[in-house]
Amino acid sequence: MIDSTLLQLRRITKHFLGVTALSDVDFSVRAGEVHALLGENGAGKSTLIKVLTGVHALDGGTMTLAGRTIAPGSPKEAEDAGISTVYQEVNLIPALSVAENIALGRQPGRAGFVNWRAVRRHAREALARLEIACDVEAELGSLSVALQQMVAIARALDVRARLLVLDEPTASLDEKEVAELFAVMRRLRGEGLGIVFVTHFLDQVYAISDRITVLRNGRLAGEFTTAALPRLQLVSTMLGREVKDEAGRSAATPPSDGGGVPPPRMESERGEGTPPTNVSNAPALAARGICRRGGVHPIDLTVRRGEVMGLAGLLGSGRTETARLLFGIDRADGGEIHVHGKTVAINSPRDAVRLGFAFCSEDRKTEGILPNLSVRENLIVALQGKRGAWRALSRAEQEKLCAHYIGALRIKTTDAETPIKNLSGGNQQKVLLARWLATRPEVIILDEPTRGIDVGAKAEIEQLVTRLRADGLAVLLISSEIEEIIRNCGRVLVMRERRAAGEVVAGPELTPERLVQLMAGTHA
Repeated sequence: MIDSTLLQLRRITKHFLGVTALSDVDFSVRAGEVHALLGENGAGKSTLIKVLTGVHALDGGTMTLAGRTIAPGSPKEAEDAGISTVYQEVNLIPALSVAENIALGRQPGRAGFVNWRAVRRHAREALARLEIACDVEAELGSLSVALQQMVAIARALDVRARLLVLDEPTASLDEKEVAELFAVMRRLRGEGLGIVFVTHFLDQVYAISDRITVLRNGRLAGEFTTAALPRLQLVSTMLGREVKDEAGRSAATPPSDGGGVPPPRMESERGEGTPPTNVSNAPALAARGICRRGGVHPIDLTVRRGEVMGLAGLLGSGRTETARLLFGIDRADGGEIHVHGKTVAINSPRDAVRLGFAFCSEDRKTEGILPNLSVRENLIVALQGKRGAWRALSRAEQEKLCAHYIGALRIKTTDAETPIKNLSGGNQQKVLLARWLATRPEVIILDEPTRGIDVGAKAEIEQLVTRLRADGLAVLLISSEIEEIIRNCGRVLVMRERRAAGEVVAGPELTPERLVQLMAGTHA
């Protein structure tokens, strides 16, 4: 039998500042196949792609393409070797024409003059290979995202690529556009091209891929033939656990330590932001049919006062996208949001904060901390923003807040003036929680609040979540850790492929097995 292996990676290892991002990873792609590369956050997918495409130099292992050893030192060297990559965000120039983008850096001509007729003819030929009809003189930015993706693929294939890497190409496409992309991928597969398909959408994996490789924590977790791999086994492999029933403490059980950690009353406060004592029995937050094209399909969601509602699902399932819609970071295309039974408009985070919302992003480094500012400055920024420029917190009030939260949340810092970048990840997370608690929110959205922190800090934050529930807050907890969801949540909404897959209430049904089944799209 003829060996059809096109790409062979053996024992690939990569370190960053003492952290092992990849450890002895094997990966292979055959000519004429679509090979899906899967894994949760931190699994090593991006690092492996960057090693393959010359962005990072490997620290150990070997790579061969069509039987020839390669070690690209740059994306250009990888491209010259026959490896082309198309990223989720189209990496082309919107202000240039389609033809100019396809020919960019490779324009035909002589003596410094570009042969524009040849550029346009060549672009038409490149698009014809994909059976794409497009005006090559149109400005790229005027085209749909899907068509821009096709132009990027046409450009990638224009260098006689033998291996095409598609990194999250469907993230911003609707179902019709995904179908069109898959039709192109099938044609390319039929031509003998090897395709690496990086995605979070399991339905798409089963629709287009021939084989699947799963990475977990920088290591190879398994390689499978798609047709022979049950979805439940795939999700279990990605999460790194056998799916079996096991007991978990539910947030429906009242805490034993009592009360939350409200901030001390500021001398200049008149009581705004204080959780209401006479609100109706309506849910603190109710979303009805909220949606965003390319982000999340219409979804219903309810969170009551004194409840921790869980939002579970694999990476890319729409959890964070839903949170961003609720907090006004992204604008919804449809649906309604109700707060205590009243329909409200949340068009920006400012609107959300005014309505008593708080939001801790999963991206602590980029969207959370202000690294060069002190703990004090980081902690008071949300409350000061809510009060406005004309009602500045005095230095004494700032210090009173900081002293309260440093003690209440056991934030380990030399003092409040220490730059937050000098704190551990767990203590940075506590400062961010304190920042929002200082605004006296009624609804708090916690997106992966324990990601990347040590076990001790994780336990303390989970205890805080329980205390917030006891103090009457409505908490929406997003986590990729199933055990964390089960321990802390009274109800769990599971998302899959940007849709609600099902809701489970605390009790006998709230088990790892049931949640994984919903994530995988299988029945109990």
